[in-house]
Amino acid sequence: MSSQRFAKDGVALRARDVWKSYDHGAITVLRGVDLEVPAGHTTALCGASGCGKSTLLHLLGGLDTCDRGTIEINGAEVQREADRLRLLRHEIGFVFQLHNLIPDLTLAENCLIPTVASGMERRAAHARLAELAHRTGLSDRLNHRIQKLSGGERQRTALCRALMNKPRLLLADEPTGSLDERTSAMVFDLLLEMAASEGVTLLMATHDRALAARCDRLVEMHDGMIHEFAPAR
Repeated sequence: MSSQRFAKDGVALRARDVWKSYDHGAITVLRGVDLEVPAGHTTALCGASGCGKSTLLHLLGGLDTCDRGTIEINGAEVQREADRLRLLRHEIGFVFQLHNLIPDLTLAENCLIPTVASGMERRAAHARLAELAHRTGLSDRLNHRIQKLSGGERQRTALCRALMNKPRLLLADEPTGSLDERTSAMVFDLLLEMAASEGVTLLMATHDRALAARCDRLVEMHDGMIHEFAPAR
């Protein structure tokens, strides 16, 4: 992969002293999170439900803003509105636990939405969709509406959508949490394979230790704080 796709210091994502609360400060979810994610690596963010994993991923992906602290994606601060929009459209892909697809649209229509926001040329967008659909085994499902797809097909569709604009960072929030064991293993295999072949940095929140063990690195999170960094293998 090209080193120019990442920050010069080799860190794809950096969070410094990140705090987040809700209900006018009554509920504190993140308590001074410090985190660095190496470029090109797969990192598992582990912790019990409610520890703040999803909140942190939403902040890192520019879907929400922190109360204080700084977040950088490849050297650009997420907090700045102009940078956040650019990052969301061009550099960050997000896979949600419940896929967040539009049920009344087809698989193809869902995947093409990010390319409209990014301004990708139509022919290039359709070529990219055909490529990703082939690699994820969805070529024969492109014109099917989302409600007609299985859970595994929906998550594969969500992965295609997340990769449409060739992001440098892929964030996945419990991407297999709603799937049965067999489908979960298949989707996770595909997630790792696609991250490697696309040359992206992957940060995945999960409570599944077996899946986490297959990542390059594991980060433990408890009570809104990062407590431990360790190789996952």
